[in-house]
Amino acid sequence: MGAFTYEAESTSVIPPARLFKAFFLDADNLIPKVVPQAVKSAEIIEGNGGPGTIKKITFGEGSQFKYVKHRIDAIDEANFTYAYSVIEGDALGDKIEKISYETKIVASHEGGSILKSISHYHSKGDHEIKEEDVKAGKEKASGLFKAVEGYLVAHPDAYN
Repeated sequence: MGAFTYEAESTSVIPPARLFKAFFLDADNLIPKVVPQAVKSAEIIEGNGGPGTIKKITFGEGSQFKYVKHRIDAIDEANFTYAYSVIEGDALGDKIEKISYETKIVASHEGGSILKSISHYHSKGDHEIKEEDVKAGKEKASGLFKAVEGYLVAHPDAYN
């Protein structure tokens, strides 16, 4: 099994606590509401919402994929960190065993946030994963992030 690591940063005008609540703690409710064409639903199929919880994310009709299952690996609300792994679903294809994500939101000097993410792609067998293989997924994730940010800008009283 090989691994490929991809690091990224995104900036937001939204303060860390508010962004963390919306984008991580209430994502199962907010994202299907904000971008139903991308995510149809999210449901807990095992666990209580904390580490070890398994969620099934069903993609919207505009997606090329049907679903994935996420396992929450860690949540630290005080430090705005969240880690999870995609452990099942057609988005993994035949080359990827799992993808683990570690994210941290920190305050920016301008009063907003910087979302720092590290993705670890674990391949099946000796398949090699390259940066261009993960770019499409990163662009979709960035689109979800910007949609949530747009919602928060348009609804200044939400998630305070």
